[in-house]
Amino acid sequence: MQIGDFYEVTDAVSEKNTAASLGSGALPVFGTPYLVAMMENAALLLMQRDLPEGKSSVGVKMDVEHVSPTPIGMQVRVRAEVTAISENGKLVDFKVTGWDEAGLIGEGTHRRASVTVERFLAKCQSKLGK
Repeated sequence: MQIGDFYEVTDAVSEKNTAASLGSGALPVFGTPYLVAMMENAALLLMQRDLPEGKSSVGVKMDVEHVSPTPIGMQVRVRAEVTAISENGKLVDFKVTGWDEAGLIGEGTHRRASVTVERFLAKCQSKLGK
């Protein structure tokens, strides 16, 4: 993976991903949490293709503006583009952008960290005191 690489995901807006059904608002429009999830998913899929078995990535930072509503029935397309990679390769920064069929709906930045799955899950489970 290198700076400039990108990955896109698409989805149709339906009742399942509206602000009203997600509880993030009361209106039947594409919900911000779903926009953010699509942005994270595009970045995850881009990173995952270059990670060895036993590694994955987790989101550690997200800064997004949702600038335009999208009605049920429209298609949404989201792109995650690599803008920076830390010297040790563990942190990757992305520009994330979303569009519907009428234009820009959201944009921002996202950071993911590469983790060793087994170690990460063990740390998580240790919070249960087991």
